[in-house]
Amino acid sequence: MIQFRIDARSGVAPYQQIVQQVRHAVRLGLLHEGDQLPTVREVVAQVAINPNTVLKAYRELEHEGLAAGRRGVGTFVTTSLVGTPLAALAPLRRDLERWLAKARRLGLDDDSLRALFEDTFQASIAEDVA
Repeated sequence: MIQFRIDARSGVAPYQQIVQQVRHAVRLGLLHEGDQLPTVREVVAQVAINPNTVLKAYRELEHEGLAAGRRGVGTFVTTSLVGTPLAALAPLRRDLERWLAKARRLGLDDDSLRALFEDTFQASIAEDVA
């Protein structure tokens, strides 16, 4: 089952962080069609946020067609976004972990890592379009 993490310093609304984490887990094949998401009560206990925040996130996932609530039962993943099998991503993940370790040794903090990654990612998209 997915374990949510809320970063109060990220500037991203907590409900949106939950939505993004579910999207990523579905895309990476960590969550599959039919898997149950944690209950609102479980998420509240896990990350100490308002139940309405969790409900808002789950409603957003339902609106996107990624999840569906079943009254009295819970919220379930309704689709798959997996394009590449998770096992095939393992070498990329190891490379990324090495890159992150090297960046940390050079003194980059989390915000600097995100900024560098995002800038590089956006630049690669611009190159692909050009």
